[in-house]
Amino acid sequence: MVLVTFVIMATSRSRGAAGSRSGRARPIGDDYYNDESPDVILPNLPRNGAGGGRSGSGGATGRGSGSGARPTSGTGSGGGRSAGGGGRGSAGARGGAGGSAGKSGSRAAGTGKAGTGKGGTGKSGSRKSAAGQRGTAARRNATPPTKDPVVILARWIVRAVSRVWLFIAWAVGSVVRRFGRNARELDTDHQRDGIGLFCLGLAIVFAASIWARMNNLAGQGIYTATSAVVGEGAFVIPVMLAMLGWRFFRHPDRNSALPPAEIGWTAMLVGGLGLFHIAKGVPTLEHAGGGWPAVRTAGGFVGMVASWPLAKGLTPWVATPLLGLLACYGLLVITGTKVRHVPARLAELKVAFGYGSYDPGDEDGEYDSGDYEDLDGGPRRSEIRRGAIKIKGTVEAGDHVKPYDTPVLGPGGRRATGAGGTTRAGGSSARLPEARIGEGLLEDLGFTTEPDVAPQTGGGPLGADPQADDGGHVAEVPAAVLRPADPTPVLPGEQLTLTGAAAESYTLPPTAMLRPGSTPKARTKANDIVVAALQDVFVQFKVDADVSGFSRGPTVTRYEIEIGPSVKVERVTALSKNISYAVKSQDVRILPVIPGKSAIGVEIPNADKEIVSLGDILRSPTAVADHHPMVVGLGKDVEGTTVVANLAKMPHVLVAGATGSGKSVCLNGLITSLLMRSTPEEVRMILIDPKRVELSIYEGIPHLIMPIITNPKKAAEALEWVVGEMERRYDDLAASGFRHVDDFNKAVRTGKLTAPAGSERVYEPYPYLVAVVDELADLMMVAPRDVEDSIVRITQLARAAGIHLVIATQRPSVDVVTGLIKANVPSRLAFATSSLTDSRVILDQPGAEKLVGQGDALFLPMGASKPMRLQNAFVSEKEIREIVEHCKQQAQPQYRQDAIQAAPEKTMADSDIGDDLELLIAAAELIINSQFGSTSMLQRKLRVGFAKAGRLMDLLESRGIVGPSEGSKARDVLKRPDDLDDVLTSLRG
Repeated sequence: MVLVTFVIMATSRSRGAAGSRSGRARPIGDDYYNDESPDVILPNLPRNGAGGGRSGSGGATGRGSGSGARPTSGTGSGGGRSAGGGGRGSAGARGGAGGSAGKSGSRAAGTGKAGTGKGGTGKSGSRKSAAGQRGTAARRNATPPTKDPVVILARWIVRAVSRVWLFIAWAVGSVVRRFGRNARELDTDHQRDGIGLFCLGLAIVFAASIWARMNNLAGQGIYTATSAVVGEGAFVIPVMLAMLGWRFFRHPDRNSALPPAEIGWTAMLVGGLGLFHIAKGVPTLEHAGGGWPAVRTAGGFVGMVASWPLAKGLTPWVATPLLGLLACYGLLVITGTKVRHVPARLAELKVAFGYGSYDPGDEDGEYDSGDYEDLDGGPRRSEIRRGAIKIKGTVEAGDHVKPYDTPVLGPGGRRATGAGGTTRAGGSSARLPEARIGEGLLEDLGFTTEPDVAPQTGGGPLGADPQADDGGHVAEVPAAVLRPADPTPVLPGEQLTLTGAAAESYTLPPTAMLRPGSTPKARTKANDIVVAALQDVFVQFKVDADVSGFSRGPTVTRYEIEIGPSVKVERVTALSKNISYAVKSQDVRILPVIPGKSAIGVEIPNADKEIVSLGDILRSPTAVADHHPMVVGLGKDVEGTTVVANLAKMPHVLVAGATGSGKSVCLNGLITSLLMRSTPEEVRMILIDPKRVELSIYEGIPHLIMPIITNPKKAAEALEWVVGEMERRYDDLAASGFRHVDDFNKAVRTGKLTAPAGSERVYEPYPYLVAVVDELADLMMVAPRDVEDSIVRITQLARAAGIHLVIATQRPSVDVVTGLIKANVPSRLAFATSSLTDSRVILDQPGAEKLVGQGDALFLPMGASKPMRLQNAFVSEKEIREIVEHCKQQAQPQYRQDAIQAAPEKTMADSDIGDDLELLIAAAELIINSQFGSTSMLQRKLRVGFAKAGRLMDLLESRGIVGPSEGSKARDVLKRPDDLDDVLTSLRG
């Protein structure tokens, strides 16, 4: 049945192809192919847009002749006006001899010939006529479609098979492309895990083929191929693949920060195989040289290529050291070791295998030997190791002052990605941080070492009596520390052991207590969507601007906009609302210029935010390289750069923001950073917590100089004590001739500063003193004058005395953060605020009102004109409790007795009051209950004159009940109604 159908279709197609309107069969393939029935055959479409007929028996047929009439006969006729006067496509064109309509085919032919000779000016001359003749002849000689049903059936079968094949190819390609897109969108950790599993699978296959010699085609093929290429080095391939897979599991983030590993592995492989090939006698492919069997049992083809030219041209004695140097260079590149650090690495490797202890020397010679020896010849705190990096001793006098110094330390691992997805820094091309120098050799290969930290000694804490054994030496307590797994590409800080002159040793908390955050992403699908939206906005508003790249941060991404010539920046900044509408976010912040770039910055919150962990910040290269005890981790900026600041250089900081914006987490991060990096001998703290619940978790840590203060009145007294401590330190600095407490401590530790003869005073190093006020608004409500005076004095003078203040408030108004406080607190950290006015109070400029909250902040360090946007580091309450418990196990708090004693009450002589005690008590009750300090009110209520009322107001001011006079305004009332009983008792004596 199918065969009959094909035959009928073929017959009908042949008939339709042979038919013509004149009844004479002629091929129709001349002009186009038509598979319709003879009734619906369409007229032949003219070429080049002009009509034309065919001449009869031999007329020259030009394309597109004059009238375009179709011939009605197949013989004799020349087509009427087909060759007639002035036809565009006729052979004669406009210069032909036959100007009138031809009557016969010969006349038409004659016209064509004449036109050939004279048609120099015609639009279609002789060349087109000849070409038309050749084309017509070729079409007439074309083979007509076959009528054989077998051939037609074969063609249909071929077409069906080809279409089925194309469908299968399309289906397979679609599946593969879909899997490829999903693989690109897969989480980075899963991608690396997949690579690690793939490497382990290859290791198993190669081990079975090379070691076990699988007796099948696959095993023999793998063994033959690998032995031919690398010779006996094939036995090492499974081990290398297993180590590579283990490295992807053990340190997934470190693989992107390694140097070009392929260069190192290639150099070591070529050098090692070349040496092995020379050891086997340099066999070659020649029969005299041993042939393939000898090459396969030596270094393989790679070893032969690497060793034979050198051995032939330079002798094996010269080739051997050259190949050895090449292999050593590959090993140095793989491990990230510089030549000058080779001795230290060998010593670490020796310690890793349990042969002796490693004492890292001054590898670069950049530290003075005097920094490491105390007066009694014992080691000091400067010898504490973080990995293999030695902490530098206390600076010399004046070294803490540097030109263009800033509290923000140098950047860590910077990464920025453009719209095209190319990494500007970081990634596989990132430079290996210097902090990796000193890491164990096995650690670089992905394994964990367990070095022994040598016991150290250091100076005792302030106020602690040194205790030593009979020989005058301090007992040494060794501590073996396990290096925790580090998810960042940076060497984590070791657990430090400090054995000083104190009775007990103090060990810093290990960084493993701080958990890592989420893996940073350089680019996601959401970034591509935002880039497309920005481009659409510029196209719609006809702004010549393009998105040249972007830098993805943890919370926000900064897109770089480059404008064309003669385009104002205001044309882009004026589109802020349209950009917010396009990207579906109201928290869009536009920077007119990005510092250091000729580009406009558009900061847009990420749809998929990342978690910035305090552990990652403290394990960053910047934090590890700087060993100052006052270094604190802040977070990461919009380019993913680690932001670490030195609290001693701020030197005071104001932290403000609305409720729930991340202010309390920031304070916890600052305090936890100090606990992780400093000992009680180096840093002491005063914690003021009027809320009673925010800082209570730190109760009992040895860094406290007094118990946590929750009473606002005692907080004012504690700040006054800090002012007194500052005065005492300045007295010692002035008497000893030093300008900074660091210089004073250096002189005390080295024994250069001693007490005068006959004096019982014993100089001791002063620790840094950090006062943390969690809520300034509560203190300003209770005792605004006393608190403001103390804060102003501390912020003005206490920097050189080593006293630093951290002030936090959730109500950044002008009555809390006064002008005097702002003028003396140079560093500001603003979290999300509810209004533009609050942002101006904190930063003196707008910006904080557009933050997204949850740790998103603007940091304005001392000396900077523009704030930097950063995502504050997060530390959980569980981590804080673990660190606090560790600190409590190391030492007990030693409170200063003069600090915890209650301040004496101010007493005034009764002679000042005289006979006006009852009036004074009545005036105090009236003013405190009404909270309105007005002299005219006392005149009216107490029925006294102006002089008496003014005297009563002066007495109340001297006793701290009302504030000073402010002209015609009412005085501030400094006492609350709840304090009335205490005030009356003090007035009565």
